[in-house]
Amino acid sequence: MNKPLSFYRSYFLSKTMSFLRRRNSTDSSKTRIADPNIEKDGADDDDKKKDQYKIPQRRNSGSKKWSCWDNCCWFIGFICSIWWFCLFLYNTMPDSVPQFVTMAITGPLPDPPGVKLRKEGLTANHPVVLVPGVVTGGLELWEGRHCAEGLLGKRLWGGSFGEFYKRPLCWLEHISLDNDTGFDPPGIRVRPVTGLVAADYFATGYFVWAVVIANLAHIGYEEKSLYMAAYDWRLSFQNTEIRDQSLTRIKSNIELLVATHGGKKVVVLPHSMGVQYFLHFMKWVETPAPRGGGGGPDWCAKHIKAIMNIGAPFLGSPKSIALHFSIEVRDIAALRAQAPGLLDKDVLGLQTFKHLMRMFRTWDATFSMIPKGGETIWGGLDWSPETETVNNSAKKGTDNSTRNTGGNGNICDTKGVNYGRLISFSKDWAETHSSKIERVDFKHVAKGDKLTNSSNCDIWLEYHEMGNRAIKAVADHKVYTAGSILDLLHYVAPKLMARGASHFSYGIADDLDDPKYDQYKYWSNPLETKLPNAPDMEIYSLYGVGLPTERGYIYKVAPPSDCSIPFQIDTSVDGDSEDSCLRGGVFSGDGDETVPIISTGFMCAKGWRGKTRFNPSGIRTYNREYKHAPPANLLEGRGTQSGSHVDLLGNFALIEDVLRVAAGATGEDIGGDRVYSDIFKWSERINIKL
Repeated sequence: MNKPLSFYRSYFLSKTMSFLRRRNSTDSSKTRIADPNIEKDGADDDDKKKDQYKIPQRRNSGSKKWSCWDNCCWFIGFICSIWWFCLFLYNTMPDSVPQFVTMAITGPLPDPPGVKLRKEGLTANHPVVLVPGVVTGGLELWEGRHCAEGLLGKRLWGGSFGEFYKRPLCWLEHISLDNDTGFDPPGIRVRPVTGLVAADYFATGYFVWAVVIANLAHIGYEEKSLYMAAYDWRLSFQNTEIRDQSLTRIKSNIELLVATHGGKKVVVLPHSMGVQYFLHFMKWVETPAPRGGGGGPDWCAKHIKAIMNIGAPFLGSPKSIALHFSIEVRDIAALRAQAPGLLDKDVLGLQTFKHLMRMFRTWDATFSMIPKGGETIWGGLDWSPETETVNNSAKKGTDNSTRNTGGNGNICDTKGVNYGRLISFSKDWAETHSSKIERVDFKHVAKGDKLTNSSNCDIWLEYHEMGNRAIKAVADHKVYTAGSILDLLHYVAPKLMARGASHFSYGIADDLDDPKYDQYKYWSNPLETKLPNAPDMEIYSLYGVGLPTERGYIYKVAPPSDCSIPFQIDTSVDGDSEDSCLRGGVFSGDGDETVPIISTGFMCAKGWRGKTRFNPSGIRTYNREYKHAPPANLLEGRGTQSGSHVDLLGNFALIEDVLRVAAGATGEDIGGDRVYSDIFKWSERINIKL
């Protein structure tokens, strides 16, 4: 029987109202706000009940306080969101957009050197060899422990450094060398990355050789005319040949480049520690086999047109002293002062400072950076080549004073500064005349009372074998020059220095014809070896100036604690004037932020200039300085006029010099010496037999 439509409408409404009453009844039983006197039937009662339920909720939410934690979370989230959004835009927008924005702000950009010189008609000519420095070359894993599973063939050093964050202790175990042998520990094989990618970028977005390679490509170079002489920069120079035959590979590749380019000689571009490595190579390649490469006494003359040394630490760097002594440099010491204890804490099982020191001290190549030439080069207790000292203390009872004689705009005030004192234990001892200083002979103080039981320490350093008496004796010696710094390092780390002394030397040869200088430990020291017999070859020293560069340190004894490094840079010490060269316990001189000018410039300014006993064939030498200028804006990145140690590889003026020489120009063609500092005046103050 068909029922009217009104019947179904009434039936549906009754069922709906019944369902709503049951639902509201259930909700009201779950809240304490419901009033038991309110009737539960009727739409009006339901509305009242809903109103009573909602009002308290609005009050509670409005009364909630905004905490500091909420602010921090929202701020971090906002910054991260902006960062990822910008990163997304950067990776998705066309390459022309950032260039257009830059041009809109700064005006038309100058042509890169390669583009500019190509327009002038310069083309690829001599093959080019690139020699990277310390830490800039990539290292990859070929065999590892269980903790390194899945990393075979992947980079441990360079790139993203992702494995350091994922498994730091495992990473440190594999990147460190064996303390006894100087090679990889048993069961581990880490080898250098090969090819141009070995050192084009140090980390993602941080160029090393990439800008130089790109500009060489602009004038016609390609991989067959370029060679990256990659090597394991952790090993001592001779050990790279023993383990990897790296020196033999360099010799073979240079011979191949010369043969495939119609006999044209190579232009070699070593950077940083690569400069010392190539000095070692030149002596090795002409030394008869089996001790050397057996290339004969004229190998360099036949195969090398020019060596353009970039940021060359020919005579070492004071930074190396601080790193070996306390694993500190200026920036690390400043960070330690801002966040006391942070770098000494055990974070995720990684005791930062002690692990870093243990790792660094296994890298034998770092010994090559210890200052060479002693007080003759670096200055003594009362003099240094960079400052002209007026000694009034003996007559008037006052401290000596110094005045800056630099010709580069006086980067800082050297009043009261004596760069010859590389380490001083207090500002007073750094300034007091030597006649008023009484020093303890620390070398004969026994190390009987150990600071701690080695079983209490996860990381065993030789400092743990020193007692309080030995630490006090080191501090009571008060000041250390380049003549006594080796004694200091031998005392605090005898095992370390015994290994280093077997591979490197730091003196000045009396007689270069003495057969002892045929040993490989002398080959990387330009003051203890001769340049090859290659009168047509040219040697350049290309380096930055105008940047504060570490030249000496003021130390203090750290508070005693188990497993600690007992010495720290005293960051509380500053000079007397606002522009003093003493800031945060560090004396600064002129240089490229890493290597002082006296180290980069002396050999080409005086030691090798003309025919000397170090340069018997009279190879022509040139000093080319690049005065630092910071980037004009953030869009310039690290700048095109930087004089900084690594950023110098992106300096347009330096790259133009390199390209012109590679295209066939001589040192005279590009203008000879170009000097802003007083390197020639400072060199004349160094009294050395030539």
